[in-house]
Amino acid sequence: MSQEATILLIEDEAEILRFLRTTLPAHGFRIYEATTGQAGLIEAKTRNPDLILLDLGLPDVDGTEVIRQVREWTATPIIVLSARDQEQQKVAALDIGADDYVTKPFGVKELLARVRAALRHAARQEKGPDSTFTFGDVRIDLARRQVFVSEKESHLTPIEYKLLTTLVRHAGKVVTHRQLLKEVWGPLHVEEGHYLRVYMRQLRNKLEATPANPKYLVTELGVGYRLRTE
Repeated sequence: MSQEATILLIEDEAEILRFLRTTLPAHGFRIYEATTGQAGLIEAKTRNPDLILLDLGLPDVDGTEVIRQVREWTATPIIVLSARDQEQQKVAALDIGADDYVTKPFGVKELLARVRAALRHAARQEKGPDSTFTFGDVRIDLARRQVFVSEKESHLTPIEYKLLTTLVRHAGKVVTHRQLLKEVWGPLHVEEGHYLRVYMRQLRNKLEATPANPKYLVTELGVGYRLRTE
C-alpha cells in the first residue's frame, strides 16, 4: 500500500475531523478537508484523491447527492461515515455507488482496515481481474469456472457460482441486498430477499468451515453481505 495515498475528508463534525486529522497522517496518509458537500465536490475534482471519506449528514446537500455527482466522473473509492440510526441512508448510499461504510463512533483499527481494503480493491480493479482468486482454504479458478476447498473441488450450482463471483468482484466491500439481487437474478428480482438468504446459506455450507459462524461470507446486518478475504 502506497504511503503517499491521499484521502479527502468531507465532514462537518469538528470532533471527527480532529480525530481523522491526527489519525490518518500518523499512518502515512495525506489528507485534504472539506466541511460541505459543494466544497467536497470541488476538492474531489481538484485533488483527485485516492479515497474519499464522506459524512452523510452534511449542512448543504445530502451525502448521497455527493456520491451521485462523484460517480459521474470517477470510480474513486468512497467510504461513508454514518450514524447508527442511518441504516436506510447507508443502504441508499451503497446502492448509488459508495464502496463501504463505517458507523460512528468508530475506532482507529476499524477505520484503517476499511480504508486499506478499499484501496486494495481499487488497485485490483486497475490491474484487471486475475484468473484465480483465493480466500482461506477456497480457491476459485475463474477461467475454468471451478471452485476448490482444501484442493478438493466443490460443485456449485450456476446461481451459487454467480453469487460467489459477484462477491469476488467486490471482495472486501459490503454489497447491498439490492445490488446482489440485481446482479445475480436481474432487476425484476430486487425485492426477493429470501433468494439471497437461501443461496448464501448454501454457499456457506459448501465453503465455510463453520457455516453457522462464517469467517469469510459475512452478513452486514440490515445492509447486505461482504466477502472478507483476511
